[in-house]
Amino acid sequence: MPPSAAATSFDSTLPDVAGIQRRTLRVLVAAQILSGAGLAAGVTVGALLAQDMLGSTGLAGLPSALFTAGSAAAAIAVGRISQARGRRPGLAAGYLTGAIGSVAVIAAAVLDNPVMLFTALFVYGAGTATNLQARYAGADLAVASHRGRAVSTVLVATTVGGVVGPNLAAPAGELARALGVPYLAGPFILATVAYALAAVVLAVWLRPDPLQLARTLGAEDAQSVDPRTELDTDPSGEDHRAGVAAGGFVMAVTQLVMVAIMTMTPVHMLAHGHGTAAAGAVIAIHVGAMYLPSPVTGWLVDRLGRLPVAGASGVTLLAAGLLAAAAPADSVPLLAVALALLGLGWNLGLVAGTAVITDTVPLATRARTQGAVDVSIAIAGATGGMGSGLMVAATSYPMLALAGGVLALVVVPAAALSGRRKP
Repeated sequence: MPPSAAATSFDSTLPDVAGIQRRTLRVLVAAQILSGAGLAAGVTVGALLAQDMLGSTGLAGLPSALFTAGSAAAAIAVGRISQARGRRPGLAAGYLTGAIGSVAVIAAAVLDNPVMLFTALFVYGAGTATNLQARYAGADLAVASHRGRAVSTVLVATTVGGVVGPNLAAPAGELARALGVPYLAGPFILATVAYALAAVVLAVWLRPDPLQLARTLGAEDAQSVDPRTELDTDPSGEDHRAGVAAGGFVMAVTQLVMVAIMTMTPVHMLAHGHGTAAAGAVIAIHVGAMYLPSPVTGWLVDRLGRLPVAGASGVTLLAAGLLAAAAPADSVPLLAVALALLGLGWNLGLVAGTAVITDTVPLATRARTQGAVDVSIAIAGATGGMGSGLMVAATSYPMLALAGGVLALVVVPAAALSGRRKP
């Protein structure tokens, strides 16, 4: 056989990696649209449901803390399952667990059982963890110079469900009331269906598994590290650890600030005469800003570098905190703008931090390390959620917003110092 014919025969046995990557992104996008609606349910009414049951604003941040803490445990499980068996079983199991938690929240509301509610919210948090872990699956087969955009494609899909979900809070509440379920548990009916469908989509159509295929092809060796990551890798693993530390720190801080301010905004609004529909609209704008800018963010991360975008997230979150603190309580538009900036700042930090970690962690340990990083993100979010209610009870919502904005600035020097790690 002539050499050219042999080469042609060999090439024909290679998978179309670019085509598989496009298919992988389409499947992930479909699942993220569904899971976004499930995620938005707890964000919109979780704090209100707890406040209604307990009659206490001081514990209104507990639901957010619980389902964020639950996401920490789920991040470990999803990461380990993905490490051992691939992204498909890991992500599908996570979403299915989120659906089970949603059913348990509904049951707790019917029984008016706070202990059961808090346990159920912890389980429900698996959906949040899985929604975030899916972004890593989008980057498994992406070349280094397009990882930011691959991550952003997965994230932006959450916008559709995330924006629609809160706006369905009122209709879902009416449906719940018609079924004999407390009004505020209605959005969790939506979450049950959405998470279950997301699990089915991934289990059936995420084939071949992107992480397993990347390992088979030795994709890590074939892809060069983008010099714009501004973090080098060496055989000793020192820069791997530096990349994980830098990316994880940025994402943890932005998560803490975002969750703290977001959690108490609906409570703040209802305390000043606004209805559930108005609070849902503000949260919908916030969730949209968390994910909708992702394509632009991904382009900026790939074009300008990971760490400059990470630094910009701190400045954006400061602006969000200042505006939320200064906004009159009766001004829905100003609160909406503040929450939009809050979502944008979170988005900048998440996409940049994810790209840094994916760049610096080898395929052999990638899923496990990513799961561990998301645990720190979840713990930070739980801290923000729990602390937010206590701080508002002790001081005020404007003080919470101001403190959160100032805290976010710590990512700026962290990104600057990490950016100096060059040969």
